[in-house]
Amino acid sequence: MSNEQVLTNARIVLEDRIVDGSVQIRDGRIADISEGASRAGEDFEGDYLLPGLIELHTDHLEAHYSPRPGVRWLKIAALQAHDAQVVTSGITTVFDCLRLGTDEDNGFPKGEMRSMADALAKAKDEGRLRADHLIHLRCEVSTADVLDQFEDFQNDPQVRLVSLMDHAPGQRQFQTMDQYTLYYKTKRGLSDEAFAAFVERQLALSARYATPHRTALAEACILRGIAIASHDDATTDHVEESIGYGVRLAEFPTSFEAAEASHRAGLSVLMGAPNVVRGKSHSGNIAARDLAECGVLDVLSSDYVPFSLIHAPFVLADEIETIDLPKAIAMVTATPARTVGLDDRGRIAIGLRADIARVHRREGVPVVRSVWREGRRVA
Repeated sequence: MSNEQVLTNARIVLEDRIVDGSVQIRDGRIADISEGASRAGEDFEGDYLLPGLIELHTDHLEAHYSPRPGVRWLKIAALQAHDAQVVTSGITTVFDCLRLGTDEDNGFPKGEMRSMADALAKAKDEGRLRADHLIHLRCEVSTADVLDQFEDFQNDPQVRLVSLMDHAPGQRQFQTMDQYTLYYKTKRGLSDEAFAAFVERQLALSARYATPHRTALAEACILRGIAIASHDDATTDHVEESIGYGVRLAEFPTSFEAAEASHRAGLSVLMGAPNVVRGKSHSGNIAARDLAECGVLDVLSSDYVPFSLIHAPFVLADEIETIDLPKAIAMVTATPARTVGLDDRGRIAIGLRADIARVHRREGVPVVRSVWREGRRVA
């Protein structure tokens, strides 16, 4: 016997418009969308009916697992806490970032992220998680051990996205030394001499490892059909390099030139939803709203604040004349789904997964009232 339900009296956010009506769900899929007069079913009372949000880049799991320097939380407990906050933000598909590549006291040693991935698989099997969790490997290409750590994941079907990062000073995110000094000298309390030695080591590691490791990782991802993301591209040369590696997603470009070139080349340009909500980048780079106004912003990521992913689209729709709510919502649903090849979700359309969020909003901060994943209420 099929499992059916109807969600009615809703403002349904489609990819190109908003309609008043009802959505019928059958066996976890969207079976029908009817406009106009309401029909019997669960009354949304005029709230928005959105596709479940799709999060491609969040460091939030790491914050639960390592909440203080040197502290490690129980992995299953960290996953459940992370999952609860994600789902109640309207996110039904989340790519959990696991960081590969260690350097001095930065990063996790070999095996630790593999253990986290095993805990994730176990939590899924035991029905502990409400969102659909996949893995995004954040690979620091300028570290000596990143390929060795990547080998731990070569047979893991949970891995669907890999980003190629290089946080060496004087480039990309750290084109000037002001933010780099804050991150690596001031916060760590390094002396001038120790900081100078640290910078010299980082530059040497980048010069030695960045290109061969980026090449090897990109080749491995192409063979396995894993989507590739660039990270912090700052110049058109960086963008050309990314295109050559088969990159689909341009994460956090740090200049307008790099964002425009990425968008023009067909890459999906991703920026942080906290950047939109705050109106500026926390690291002093380009503001996401500026890219949105110029039409070169494609995807939003909650990055370090899960709830920002549902908040930011409403901010864009309110404040930017050329962006309506369906276009803004597509940045956290349809476009990220297409970018990483998830063709079964991200839109309210017949035949797709019934991943749905009920959102109440008249003005100000939206409220996520209910969430369904594959037709099952999870929040």
